[in-house]
Parts: sequence; C-alpha cells; structure tokens
Amino acid sequence: MTNLEERGHLLTEQANPNSQNLDQLTSLELVKLFNQEDAETINAIASAQTQLAQAIDRAAYFLRQGGRLFYIGAGTSGRLGVLDAAECPPTFCTPPELVQGIIAGGAGALVRSSEDLEDRSEDGAEAIAHRHITELDVVIGITAGGTTPFVHGALQAAKQRGATTILIACVPSEQVSIDADLDIRLLVGPEILAGSTRLKAGTVTKMALNIISTGVMVQLGKVYGNRMVDVAVTNKKLHDRALRILQDLTNLSREEAGYLLERSGRQVKLALIMHMLGVEKAAGEQLLTQHQGNLRAAVNSTSALNH
Repeated sequence: MTNLEERGHLLTEQANPNSQNLDQLTSLELVKLFNQEDAETINAIASAQTQLAQAIDRAAYFLRQGGRLFYIGAGTSGRLGVLDAAECPPTFCTPPELVQGIIAGGAGALVRSSEDLEDRSEDGAEAIAHRHITELDVVIGITAGGTTPFVHGALQAAKQRGATTILIACVPSEQVSIDADLDIRLLVGPEILAGSTRLKAGTVTKMALNIISTGVMVQLGKVYGNRMVDVAVTNKKLHDRALRILQDLTNLSREEAGYLLERSGRQVKLALIMHMLGVEKAAGEQLLTQHQGNLRAAVNSTSALNH
C-alpha cells in the first residue's frame, strides 16, 4: 500500500459543527443554514482585500507589457478558472489567449470528473511548458485544500520560467505552505457537507476571480465609468447594451446612437471617442492606440491639448 497522506487536519476537510444533523433538516432549515454559512465568503474576501488588490496590480502591469494571465487548477477549482477566463472575451472584448484557464484533464474534465488527474505534478509542469510561459506571464494556482500536486507542479514550473506566481487556497498557510510570489488565503471554514469544496470554497473562489479579472480589465482601460465600453456586439442583447451605453454616455437618441455605432464598425469605445472628440473613425483608432486602448486617458490628454 502506498503512503497516503493524512489530510483530516485541513480546514477544508473538517466537519462543520453547525451541520452535524444535516440529514435531518427540513429543506427550509437547510437553505437557512446555507445562507448563514455563505456569509463567511464575504468575510473571507474582506480579510484578503490587500492581497487581491496586489494580484490586480501585478497582473495588470504584466498584461500591459504583453503578458498573459493563467488560472490553473483541478476539479472545481480548475472549472472556476476556465469559466472566468472564458467570460473575459465576451465581457471585455479580449483575445482568447489573454486570459486562459488550465484544468487537470483538459477540456473533457469540465463536464466529466477527472479528479484523479490532480495527483500528477508533472502534468502541471507540462501544461506550463506547453503554453510557453515567460517572465511576462502571471500564473494563478487555485487549490481549495492547498495540496493539489497538479497546481504545485505548475506553480513551481512557472516560477522557474520567471513568471509571477499567485496562490489562491482556502486553508491557512500554517497548514499548507506553497512557494508563490503572492499568497491569497480565503478562509471560509469547514463546509456544510464535510470536504465538499464546491460549496463555500467554490463560491469564495468565484468571487475572488471575478474581482481579479474585472479589476485587471478596469486597469487595462476596458471600462469607462462603470460601463463595459469594450463590449463585443455579437448578439441582440449586446447590441441593445451597446446602444444604451452610448445613449447614457452621450445623451444621443437611440437612433443617433445606432448611427454612431455603425460608423464606428460596431465598436462602442471607438464610437465614444469619435463623439466625445468630434473625430472620424481612423483618427479615433489612432488616439486609442496611442493610449493603449484607454478611453479616459485618450479623452483627457486630447482635451488638455485643446485648452
């Protein structure tokens, strides 16, 4: 028999005293208990605010230099990383390679359990090598219990290549120590269903990834005010959203906003700079390029020149 590591001491594996009679609760009692326990996710995010802000700053810095952001994990952690990465192109009009999710077992593991593959640290290292990770890239390893060999192998390989490494785990550092440039611990306590980290640990991880990716995109100029000005007009819902963004930010009528959007080639950010500065499409594109796609910076600099 192989030497099997004891994991019962880990915070994510412990039994929750508040749910010891889980199998005897009514449905309403169960829902109330979930609601009570899920409040811990808010507290965990609050306790990690500084580290999350540092993750945003570091990732944005390297992405401006031409780097990429990678999430890597297994099981639920891997699926959440893939989900967040997949949502960046439609939300922020980013190229698919800018933010990437890597899951143990590959795409098939998204819909079919491949949890046994998390034990292979060499697969994590291979995933890093396969994507030609460099010192410009940022790699976020996600492992609720902190012990996933696939993630350990990936982070170690990424560090050897000079990449910035970030860890997200739901156990305290004294229980599991991992060598990473930035260590984010989201401590939500034991799960209602002992060891089922797709619950609170999964929820808090989703929250953290939402914060990181959105924060990075704000810094990259994908947002103006609180609007997704880099939205890709790929369906009727997004076409309507684009028109409403233009109307809200320009005071144009819906018809005028539609005309402006078509003149810009259905690019909201470009339409806005054309309207705000009274320039044509080519000049607007040039201004955005000069300011790395940051609409506010382009508008402010040009407005300053005109005064």
